[in-house]
Amino acid sequence: MDAIFNVIDIIVAIIGPLSDFLWGFPTNFDWYSSIPVLGEFSFSTILLVGSGIYFTFRLRAVQVSMFKRGIHVMTKGYKEKYGISPLAAFLLSSGIRVGPGNILGVTGAIAAGGPGALFWMWVSAFFGMATAYTESTLSQIFKERRGSEYVGGLPYYAKILCNDKVWVGVIAASAYIVYSVCGIPVDSFNTVTGIAAVGRIVTGVDFPVQSDFYYYVSAFVIALVAFMAFGGVKRVTQASEFMVPIMSCVYFATVIALILYNVNSVSYFFNAVFSGAFTPDAMFGGAFGSMLVQGVKRGLMSNEAGQGTITMAAGAAGGNHPCEQGLIGAIGVFFDTHIICTLTGFIIIMAHRWTADPTWQTAETYTKFLSSVSSLTPGTIESIVLLLLSICFALFAYTSVIGMVAFSEVSAKRISNHKWFIQAVRLLCVFVSAFGIMSSIAGYDLSRMWAFEDLGNITIVYVNILMLYLGFKYVIKATEHYGNRNPKGNEIFNSEQVLGIETDCWKNKE
Repeated sequence: MDAIFNVIDIIVAIIGPLSDFLWGFPTNFDWYSSIPVLGEFSFSTILLVGSGIYFTFRLRAVQVSMFKRGIHVMTKGYKEKYGISPLAAFLLSSGIRVGPGNILGVTGAIAAGGPGALFWMWVSAFFGMATAYTESTLSQIFKERRGSEYVGGLPYYAKILCNDKVWVGVIAASAYIVYSVCGIPVDSFNTVTGIAAVGRIVTGVDFPVQSDFYYYVSAFVIALVAFMAFGGVKRVTQASEFMVPIMSCVYFATVIALILYNVNSVSYFFNAVFSGAFTPDAMFGGAFGSMLVQGVKRGLMSNEAGQGTITMAAGAAGGNHPCEQGLIGAIGVFFDTHIICTLTGFIIIMAHRWTADPTWQTAETYTKFLSSVSSLTPGTIESIVLLLLSICFALFAYTSVIGMVAFSEVSAKRISNHKWFIQAVRLLCVFVSAFGIMSSIAGYDLSRMWAFEDLGNITIVYVNILMLYLGFKYVIKATEHYGNRNPKGNEIFNSEQVLGIETDCWKNKE
């Protein structure tokens, strides 16, 4: 095992600096970083946020004007025999969106930039909704039917938009698989630690990492990941339909109860967020740019708008019009950031632990979150609240794992549809899940592997944003057609008539 760790460290030593350079460019140059405020934003961040602003204005704020219609689409019945329902696609994408980042990311953003970072997280997510709408609509336009399933997303629309070049789709698909392979180990171990936290609260015993309890929990999690992986996208979708509503409702209800119990601090929350957004607290560095960057970066990390990592869920859905799933994608960003992340923000800001506890800033991120929860909770029910939130954390991590497994399979089908290849990708996902869990138990720092994930992610970002601009003319035409369509009508969307191109699933839609 040590030999494997040494090899990983050698590779990370090469990939890490490259990944940091690409994500940070051009902030890694003194001439740029010395520019006030702007110098703290990397090109990738400007590209993602700027694209969201551009899409918002070109689409006439579709995330606002058609939000209600999107809710109607998501909740209506689904009777088609192909693909999954819009609601199932929303829950599948939420399974990977609503992950540990909704707790750790928000806590980290506020700890580094102050309460005002949450405001800029909201702003970036608002524009990100338009980006998510664009990429989800493209996923629908260029999806393909494989048996009784639809497959789509970045690897599929990238291929078509680049003059049907197969190698472009293969590169995009490979980039996502690399991204998943590097993300699965961390979230797999987060699942184990979440379950361990539940066990500690129930039994009152603080189990060491290298103990029988951790070994049993690890074996259980690995078995669950394998069960989902070899059940295919359909099984993962069914699991997401079951788990995502439960974990979201439990988290929502628990945090709302804490807010109501501490209702006198609600006014402080809003004052801290809105005043802090423009007058940063000196305790957090006092720099407007730093606080702004924290909100934007953490928001993008959580909702993933524009990264292309959620597009496979949109492509798997059926429907009467491509823009229906575009609206679902926009609502997904709203749900992730403006609801789930905001709930975490209420806990961290209302607790105000950064002045009450000198050790708060230096503690681990999850410890920061738990200490904030404890300070807002009556002692008589503290264990119950911590238990519920620990269950949510474990489910957040697990749904992220199986979501990445499912999307890896969809991406793999762009490379090859042979059964042996799909099985190999499934096995790879299970292997890296087990590797991540056992490596963490053995004491290896999995954060070193983030260099691989970051490199895969930045590759996806640049490829995806380019594809969105190449295909945006089709999104504009589809949106105009959808806007002129009777919301309750059943008019057929024909790609040749509306877009002037022939697509696999919309050329002769029955």
